[in-house]
Amino acid sequence: MTDSPGSPAAGQDPDRPQVWLPLPPQEVAGLPDAFRYVFWDATAPDFPADPADAVFYVVPYMKGPDAVALPMPRMRRVQVVQTLSAGVDAVIPHLKGMPPGVRLCNARGVHEASTAELALTLVLASLRGLPRFVRGQDNEKWYSGFYPALADRRVLIVGYGAIGAAVEDRLAAFECEVARVARTARDAPRGPVHALAELPELLPSADVVVLTTPLTEQTRGLVDASFLAAMKDGALLVNVARGPVVDTKALLAETESGRLTAALDVTDPEPLPPGHPLWHAPGVLISPHVGGSTSAFLPRAHRLVRDQLRRFAAGEELRNVVATS
Repeated sequence: MTDSPGSPAAGQDPDRPQVWLPLPPQEVAGLPDAFRYVFWDATAPDFPADPADAVFYVVPYMKGPDAVALPMPRMRRVQVVQTLSAGVDAVIPHLKGMPPGVRLCNARGVHEASTAELALTLVLASLRGLPRFVRGQDNEKWYSGFYPALADRRVLIVGYGAIGAAVEDRLAAFECEVARVARTARDAPRGPVHALAELPELLPSADVVVLTTPLTEQTRGLVDASFLAAMKDGALLVNVARGPVVDTKALLAETESGRLTAALDVTDPEPLPPGHPLWHAPGVLISPHVGGSTSAFLPRAHRLVRDQLRRFAAGEELRNVVATS
C-alpha cells in the first residue's frame, strides 16, 4: 500500500477507517491493510482529507503545539492519538475537547537511546571543558590544565523513567555513583528510586544533576531557586527534559555568579531568542533541542507506528497509553 504526499493513495478503499500519518505511508513497511492512510505532516496549509473521518491520528513530530493541534477539534471519530515524542505536554491540553475515550499514547521506546546519548555527551563535554577547547582552537589558544572527570562523581537522575534508566545504562562504564528520583519511591533493577520529596536531602551531595522528567504540573518550575540553592558549589545541571522544568531566571542567577554550571538541550523560552542572557552565561552549554532527532528516530518511529496500528486493527491492547479523554 502506497501514498503520495498530500493525498490518499490510489487504490485505497475509501470506506476503510482513516489513519492520519506524518510519515509517507509508502516508507513505513508492513502497515496493516485495514486502513486508508492519509499523509499530513502539519506543513501543508490545507488538510488532505476531512479530519472528521480519522480514527487514528499520529501527531507530526517537532512541528509545534499549535500546528499539530489544528485538526484535533474536528476529529470527532478519532479513537487514538499517538505522539512521536516521549513527552505529551503539548497534546494533553487539546485532548480535553475530543470525544470521550480517546487514548493518548506516547513514543516510549523511540527516544531513549538518542536522548541518553546526548545527556552523556553534555555531561562529558561540560566537565571536561570541550566548549573552552573549541573556542581555544578557533582562537589558536592552548588551554591545558586539570579538568573535572566523571569518574568518582555522584550523578543524580531526576525523572527516572525509560529515558532516565537509559542514561544510567550509559553511565555504568564511567565509574560514577548514581542516585535516582521519580514521582514516587520504588525499587529498580539497578537500585532504589527515591521520591521527589527526598530531593532536599539528595541534592547537596550530587556533583551532576540530570533532568529527564516529563513536564507536568508537578514538575513545571521544579528546578527553582531553592532547588538550585540546595545543589553543591561547582555542581553541573543537565536538562534533557523540557525547558519549563527549570526556572530560567533562577538558573541565570546561579550560573552568572559562577557557583553552578549547566548544559541545556531545552530552554525556556524555546527556541532561545537572540540576545537572551543564557547564550552567554558563564559555564552554560546549549544544544538546540536535538535529544531525539537523530538517525535512530525514523526506524524506531516506523516500528512503533506499525506495531500500534497492527494492535489497533486486531483490537488488542495498545502500548504506551498515558491518558484518556
